[in-house]
Parts: sequence; structure tokens; C-alpha cells
Amino acid sequence: MGKPVQYGGQAVIEGVMMRGPLESAIAVRLPNGEIEVSHVLLNTWAKKPIFKVPLVRGFVALVDSLIVGTRALTFSANRSIGEEEGGDDLGFWEMALTIGLAFGLGLLLFVGLPTGAAHLLQGQVTGVVWQNLLEGAIRLVVFFLYIVIISRLKDIQRVFQYHGAEHKAIFNYESGEELTVENARLFPRLHPRCGTSFLLIVVVVSIFVFAFVGLEPLWWRLLSRMILMPFVAGIAYEILKFSSRNLESPWLRWLIVPGLLLQKFTTREPDDAQLEVALAALKGVLETGQELT
Repeated sequence: MGKPVQYGGQAVIEGVMMRGPLESAIAVRLPNGEIEVSHVLLNTWAKKPIFKVPLVRGFVALVDSLIVGTRALTFSANRSIGEEEGGDDLGFWEMALTIGLAFGLGLLLFVGLPTGAAHLLQGQVTGVVWQNLLEGAIRLVVFFLYIVIISRLKDIQRVFQYHGAEHKAIFNYESGEELTVENARLFPRLHPRCGTSFLLIVVVVSIFVFAFVGLEPLWWRLLSRMILMPFVAGIAYEILKFSSRNLESPWLRWLIVPGLLLQKFTTREPDDAQLEVALAALKGVLETGQELT
């Protein structure tokens, strides 16, 4: 018998996407106030045995989440403004370009900027250990500032409310209580398996992994970080999965605290209408009977 599914999802425009092993359900609040739930079959490429190897599966899961999430965002954006059938879906090359730009901007902001800044300060901060610590500290600051800045944007705050609704709905399901707005409202909006926690773990793990790589020349320092990023993501994924399955351990509970605190910026308390949407998405994916992996 397989293991129970750990459901997860993503906040989208005026809605929530929940995913199971085989398909996802996207619930969107339409302009007329109704909730529309759409089912999308997931591509099974990420389920191939070669991509389920520990460390490898973390980066594969990240890429797969970006693809699924980008499509869900596009669909929800179109449906939330009343476009029929969710508008035109992204083609292969449009999807590749979107994912490529996202990766490129992420590498520039969280790899290029901290690495370049630390390199410029080699005269003041010398030695491999101190340089890597400085680079890691700059990366943490850049990441935190990025989260704080986007959390101040009005449109993003509404998405973050749906993010909180997604977490409450999942907690509601995992508690075994009936899936209702009244029950979901009682649960916290901070969840240990959140993508925000994953990104924080990536930043922290990168400090230790990059410490084993040389600093010179600058082009190698930059390239090595980019090459090792999939490995870093793989380690972060294993840490997140392990901690989420062993929350009864007191020391692991302390380990996830920083990620939970960061979620105070990336989630907001949802209203009942948003909880209703999140529960509709969760019920939609549960209807497919995907209870085991």
C-alpha cells in the first residue's frame, strides 16, 4: 500500500490551486461571484523512477511546480476577469520562455547580486570561510528584503490572503475535521510544508554547499553557484520533507520556526469567501480519489 498524499497547493489570482499526484483542481472566484472549479491532468514526466531519486527529486519537483503554477496563474488571471475558457493556454515555447525568465531573474537576484557584492568586498573580508559567510548573509538580506517589498504591494496582499486560505484548508483536511469554512477558520495560516519555508532552506543550505567551492576567478565563482543550485534545491527539499513528516520531534519543531515566521509576510488572514474558494479547490482534487502515492 502506498503512503497517504500530502496535499499542497498555490494561491493564484482570485483563487487557489490544489494538486494531487495525478491532477490538480483550480478554484477561481468569477466576476459574478460564483466559484468555478477546473480540473487539470498533470504531466507524469516528473513521476518517472529516474526523477524520484533523493536529491534529484527536489529540483525536479521545483521545475514541475513552476510549470504547473505558471499555467494555473495564467488560467486564473483570465477567468477572474471573465475571459471564456480561461483564455489561451501557454504554448511550449511561451512556457519555456516564462520559466527561463523566472529562473534567470532568480539567479540574478539571489546568486549574481550576493556573489558579486561579496567579491567586491574581498579587500575588507578575506578568506574562503568569511567570504562565503558574507555572501550567504547578503543573500539572506536580499531574500528577506524581496519578501518584505512584495508583501507591501496591494495586489500581492490579496494573493497572500488566498495563500493563507490554502494553508488553513490543508490543515482542516489533515485534522480529519469536516471541510467547512467554520472549521478551516480555526486553523493557523502558517504551514510547515510551505514554499516560503523551502526557499529559506535553499538560501541557508547554499551557504554550506558553496563553502566547498573556490572563490577565484569571479566567472567561476558565479558559474559554480549556478551549477550547484539544483543540488542545493535537492538538499533543501529533503530537509523540508523530512521535517514535515517528523513534526513530533521537539528539535525539528524548532528547525521550522524561521520558515513559519517568514510566512507571516507571505500569508495574510483570509476572509470567509476566500476560505470557501480554497476548500472548493481541495474538495475538487479530493473528488479524484488521489489518496495514496
